[in-house]
Amino acid sequence: SNPFEVKVNRQKFNILGRKTKNDVGLPGVSRSKAIKKRTQTLLKEYKEREKTNVFKDKRFGEYNTKISPEEKMIRRFTLERQQYYGKKNIYNLNEDEELTHFGQSLAEIEKLNDIVDSDSDAEERGTLSAELTAAHFGGGGGLLRKKASSGQQDEVEEKPKSRKELIEEMIAKSKQEKQERQTRRESALELTEKLDNDWKEIQTLIAHKTPKSERKDKDVEKPKPDEYDIIVRELGFEMKAKPSERMKTEEELAKEEQARLQKLEADRLRRMRGIDEEANKKKPSHVSADDLADGFILDKDDRRLLSYKDGKINIENEEEEEEDKEEEEEEESGKEDNENEGESEEESANGDEEDVAADSHSDLESDHESEEEAAGDGEPKKHKTSENESQNVEEVDPRMEAAKSELPYTFAVPESYETFKSLLAGITIEEQLTVLERIQKCNHPSLAAGNKEKLEKLFGFLLEYIGELATLELPELRTIDKLILPLYNLCQMFPEAASDSIKFILRDAAHDTEEVAEVKGRATFPGLDTLIYLKITSLLFPTSDFWHPVVTPAFMYMSQLLTKCRITTLQDVIKGLFICCLFLEYVSLSKRFVPELINFLLGVLHISLPKKQAQGYTIVHPFTPVGKNLELLLVCDKEDLESWQKQNLPLSIVTKLKESSRTETNHIRLSCLALCFDLIKKCVALYESLPSFREIMHPVRVLLTQHVPVNEYPEKMQEWYHSALKEIDNKAKCYTPLVCEKKKPVPLKQYTPKIVKVLEFGRKQGGSKKEQESKQLIRKHKRELKGAIREIRKDNQFLARTQLSEIMERDSARKRKVKELLGSLATQEGEWKALKRKKGKN
Repeated sequence: SNPFEVKVNRQKFNILGRKTKNDVGLPGVSRSKAIKKRTQTLLKEYKEREKTNVFKDKRFGEYNTKISPEEKMIRRFTLERQQYYGKKNIYNLNEDEELTHFGQSLAEIEKLNDIVDSDSDAEERGTLSAELTAAHFGGGGGLLRKKASSGQQDEVEEKPKSRKELIEEMIAKSKQEKQERQTRRESALELTEKLDNDWKEIQTLIAHKTPKSERKDKDVEKPKPDEYDIIVRELGFEMKAKPSERMKTEEELAKEEQARLQKLEADRLRRMRGIDEEANKKKPSHVSADDLADGFILDKDDRRLLSYKDGKINIENEEEEEEDKEEEEEEESGKEDNENEGESEEESANGDEEDVAADSHSDLESDHESEEEAAGDGEPKKHKTSENESQNVEEVDPRMEAAKSELPYTFAVPESYETFKSLLAGITIEEQLTVLERIQKCNHPSLAAGNKEKLEKLFGFLLEYIGELATLELPELRTIDKLILPLYNLCQMFPEAASDSIKFILRDAAHDTEEVAEVKGRATFPGLDTLIYLKITSLLFPTSDFWHPVVTPAFMYMSQLLTKCRITTLQDVIKGLFICCLFLEYVSLSKRFVPELINFLLGVLHISLPKKQAQGYTIVHPFTPVGKNLELLLVCDKEDLESWQKQNLPLSIVTKLKESSRTETNHIRLSCLALCFDLIKKCVALYESLPSFREIMHPVRVLLTQHVPVNEYPEKMQEWYHSALKEIDNKAKCYTPLVCEKKKPVPLKQYTPKIVKVLEFGRKQGGSKKEQESKQLIRKHKRELKGAIREIRKDNQFLARTQLSEIMERDSARKRKVKELLGSLATQEGEWKALKRKKGKN
């Protein structure tokens, strides 16, 4: 109606056939609708934002205008009846049933009919019984007459039983039933006994043993048990699982082991001193029947066990004991006199008791007889005691010697290398391992504070001891091999100290090699101890790591040995081949390429050739193409070639080469060459996956195919040669030529304009249907997002207006209250001043 509230949306162009939806808008009407909607929804939520309880009207059809009021009432009534019916079925309390006990209602029993109600006015109820009145009041004629008259009337009718009478009746019935059950049980037992006796009499008549032949037939006829029956029986007899004890910690195990070793050491020391445990055990003493054990203790217990043999008192044991004590009696004669006086006093005091007790009297008689015999036969018994003592000494001596020869069970960690060496000197390798094991167990780091440092020193002592064993004229390699186990255990306990010790040894060895190379111009291979240390390094530490603080320096040191040490003797060849074996062991997992290894194997083949054939290929240092050591592994003797058999090359052979004969030396040279072929095969298997395998093994292949005199070697050597060459040829890969990848040619950029068809003015037409749908979804999303943002903004504005109105209302109320207070205070002050003025005038 108001033209100013109408908004007309003008169009730039009028298009035929297009329907317009929003030509005319009513912003005032739409605004009022939005405010009304927000007051019903948003304002309600805002007012109830801090309230937790909500009242919900669950009446049926309260807000449904389509249902008439009569239908609402009928439906509500049916729902109420259904709800009540369901509750009655769930909580069924049996209100209609009556509980009874022995035919009597519990409700009547609980009424307590035997209690007399004296306050009632009725004659029947109010009258007291004759017994009660006689006991309490001494009678009462009228009441008794009334009671008698009423009693005569009730005799005709049956009296209801009281609670007390019912309980007494119930007790009597239960006693009667119990007695009946007992009589039935007794009668049943009598009948069963009688039946058992009759059955025994009949069984003697029926019993008949079957002959053995029939039994055998029956045994044969027995069917064999099935597999199922066998399994069931096995399961029946199978042991059930028992709960295991908890796993003990390393500290608990160490303490138990230490306690065990200390106990064993104490036993050994006792045996070594000749102390017998059985002799220390107290013998049981005879206690007579008259001994009351009043608590008095004799200085010396001379009582003996009373024993009989063939009906007579056995006196031999007493004689033997007296023989053992004769020497002591001679030395302490004065003490015996005093003791005898005391004994005589005791005998006189206890005379009455001896008359009473016959057993004690017999004991005394036996004692007197034994004393007389001992006095008569003193000299021969002394001779017997000396013989027994000599026999005991002979028996104890072997025990003491055996205990002395045993190893101690507890050891302290040696403080110096000399102490450690003396500890292991003169004993076998098994005993040495036992000593080292007991040192570790008795001085575990968890048992004391300083044990860790002591055992770390022990690792260094053990390394030094192994090096000393390797430098002997006849190196004890078997002993070294068995000492690796305790060395490994110590390394696992203290890895840092072990790595420091081995690094120190390797650093010294490398420094010595550099000094010799600077002084002489060429280095020499180290001794056997250093080679064993390199082998121990591979056993104690992981060799497959990319970098390791111990293994990497050892790796570098070995590569320097193969490149800087000149090959002048057969011992150098054996040491170099040993280092090659160590290299293959080090890189077996990581498969790291070692050029020094291939070069040394190539040089070993070079020094096995005659001078005429050692031409046409290149040789790298430390080998030279010309020199006196060129034919170091060449064997020309045909007899030695024919008699050769492959043998392992132990490291101990290095020290024996000077004493060996010419034939043995030639056999060692051929064994070195066979080992070289074997190492070549292992290198081929190790490096076959490398892309440059062909170039790496090319010099070796040239040497094997063109220069090595195969026909002069023994048959077994020729087999190893051919197998190594075959491995190289089989693993060699043919390279594929490099070819450029085939790619689609990239067209040159053109500067012609790109033409896009426009079907509608200002709009671009998408290429496909999917593109059009995606663009349409994007437009809808933008539209909805804008609408949602607009609504949220309007909601915030509405809430801000309501909050502002609430603040204004609170402020106006506060101002009104403040104004009223100020007005009341002003009137009070005016009244007080007026009263003051009046008082001043008066």
